Amino acid sequence: MFTRRRFFAGGSALALSACGMTPQTTPMPEEVFIPPPEPVMPLLPAHYGAIMDEPFPIPAVPENVVHPRLWRQEVDNPFPDDTPGTIVVDPDAGYLHLIGQNGRAMRYGAGTGADAFAWHGNARLQFCRSWPRWRVPETMIARQPELEPYSVANGGMDPGPGNPLGARALYLFQNGEDTLYRIHGACEPEYLGKAVSSGCVRLLDHDVIDLHERVQHGVTIRVLRSHKPAAFAAVY
Repeated sequence: MFTRRRFFAGGSALALSACGMTPQTTPMPEEVFIPPPEPVMPLLPAHYGAIMDEPFPIPAVPENVVHPRLWRQEVDNPFPDDTPGTIVVDPDAGYLHLIGQNGRAMRYGAGTGADAFAWHGNARLQFCRSWPRWRVPETMIARQPELEPYSVANGGMDPGPGNPLGARALYLFQNGEDTLYRIHGACEPEYLGKAVSSGCVRLLDHDVIDLHERVQHGVTIRVLRSHKPAAFAAVY
């Protein structure tokens, strides 16, 4: 006979049996890591295209190499105490500023002097040269004897695509004497904004041509002191 007591006893047994069962679970699918998309760098401005009306052709700057912050651009003047026309080089930021009027400046990405080759101070822009000869200083030949064929005594290296001074060079003097430092072109795009040179300030050929057209002889050039170690060894 089915009694109330037997009903509860049976129910308790079922409950205990259910608690003792291993629940059936559905295996979770393995998580698949999807890497974030690579940042897409905007296309370079048209002024970094190939230049074919120079004595030697200048190839276009390759895409996705030069960070947009290093592109030539007009910005608010970060050095308001400097006279318009002054050039200010900030090696730690990798910038060269040409101070303009009305609180504005032209800013260029620049490669600067590596550790042990960095130079800072004030100089005068004595003169500029288009497609200059490269006359290697004796101090550099002492470090790199293979450059002896391009010494001052041997007449230097002919202008052209292989010349490390590139399309233009601005010559820095102090107290009427050549410092042997230059602002010049031929910076490889991958080194722009980095401390890699033997003390000179290097721009893309496209930018040094633009700077040459804007700058006046005799202006002051200020190269700020670097406060951080260089990440790369000098290349020339």
